[in-house]
Amino acid sequence: MYVGLAWHFWNTRWRGTEAKRGLRAWERAAILAPLALHGWLLYDGIFARELRFGFAQALSVMMFLGVALYWIESLFYDLEGMQPLVLPLAAVAVPLPALFPGLASAGAHANATAFKLHLALAMIAYGLFIIALLHAALMAVVERRLHQKGSFFAGLPPLLTLEQLLFRVIGAAFVFLTLTLITGIAFSETLFGRALHADHKTVFAVLSWLTFGLLLAGRVLYGWRGRTALRWTLSGFMMLLFAYVGSRFVLEVLLHRA
Repeated sequence: MYVGLAWHFWNTRWRGTEAKRGLRAWERAAILAPLALHGWLLYDGIFARELRFGFAQALSVMMFLGVALYWIESLFYDLEGMQPLVLPLAAVAVPLPALFPGLASAGAHANATAFKLHLALAMIAYGLFIIALLHAALMAVVERRLHQKGSFFAGLPPLLTLEQLLFRVIGAAFVFLTLTLITGIAFSETLFGRALHADHKTVFAVLSWLTFGLLLAGRVLYGWRGRTALRWTLSGFMMLLFAYVGSRFVLEVLLHRA
């Protein structure tokens, strides 16, 4: 369903000869159908029996939230052209938990409220950064379009609009990432007896937080924009990806460890 919708939006938004503004009612409803099914599959696979979470579940949750946040954001802003980027990624992420089922979380901490709050905040932050990354990718496409002739990409939003939205999303994501680190510190102190557990996840999470913090500061103080913002966004997201998804992939798939 995601792939079919992506093909539809590719043909009508990116390849269309006329600019189209806003989702039609049936298009908005059509996106909700696979989104709801995706959410049910995630709940059934992660929470229904025992808490089971790994890199595949993390990627699937990230893309579920990415589509959901796009759908909500599109109610308020013109985001034409985003659909062919976010929907195929969601289509790829959906079957991953079936291929890589991950490991069950054992111990009392798996049902602790602090752990669930930390996990929820982290996934919201990841989802928001996914949307920010797609905004950055769309900005790169629009920037290239400025040097081309013809009606291709006619329905894409203006570059300035995308840039403003990019920093709004990054600002919101930065807040959730900050809350993720705070709850992670509190949970680590309870579980390990110290505020910070110096593993790969912590190191990359802090580096990502610093990267996005510097990007937002550079925007306010020096007016960073364009390719500078794109590079910082990509760097910060890659560090965030390594923080959990990358480390879990190595542990689960390459090392076969919990």
